[in-house]
Amino acid sequence: MKPITTADQFKEVINSKEPVLVKFEAGWCPDCRRMDMFIDPIEQEYTQYTWYEINRDNFPEIAEEQQVMGIPSLLIFKEGEKLAHLHSANAKSPEQVTDFLQSQNV
Repeated sequence: MKPITTADQFKEVINSKEPVLVKFEAGWCPDCRRMDMFIDPIEQEYTQYTWYEINRDNFPEIAEEQQVMGIPSLLIFKEGEKLAHLHSANAKSPEQVTDFLQSQNV
């Protein structure tokens, strides 16, 4: 996953003509670290997305704007539109993440 380090970069990323997946996370978050342990093979399988991550603590205004209430959360964007949002409560296992990705029409 590529890190997003500025608000301008976030805007540029989500406005991509190709679908992008952004993981909202934080260094202190145990569920985020658990996801880190299983996400690599999923990222390699779902190559139709460019994968990014953003630390929600560094960009609380973006997290609020995107209605990220818990972390980790996975959001899919294309051309500035949020197409899907996997909320943290449903992002605790590889199966939940792959089910979410399989349900997308990208």
